[in-house]
Amino acid sequence: QVQLVESGGGLVQAGGSLRLSCAASGDTFSINPRAWYRQAPGKQRELVAAISSGGSTNYADSVKGRFTISRDNAKNTVYLQMNSLKPEDTAVYYCNAAVSSGSRGWYYWGQGTQVTVYS
Repeated sequence: QVQLVESGGGLVQAGGSLRLSCAASGDTFSINPRAWYRQAPGKQRELVAAISSGGSTNYADSVKGRFTISRDNAKNTVYLQMNSLKPEDTAVYYCNAAVSSGSRGWYYWGQGTQVTVYS
């Protein structure tokens, strides 16, 4: 069974910071948490930041310079440090992981964590 446990969301004033965590586990699967997405009400889910197994990162233009994605391979956990938050960052944030078992591979989503930024 694959588990992605997300934490760190909440309510924060504009200009504040939050740190999201996504811890991955699974008994018989290889799980690689690799990215954060977000979905605001009435909008499509969008990529916020991604990190490769080698540590290369890419970010949505809207968060560059404010958000930082990182990973702890020993804990199989990926983080999203969010600074200088804006009301438009308000959304449900989802962790995404690449999962493999033998020759099969697929992507798996966490349950999401709400981030609300008020002005």
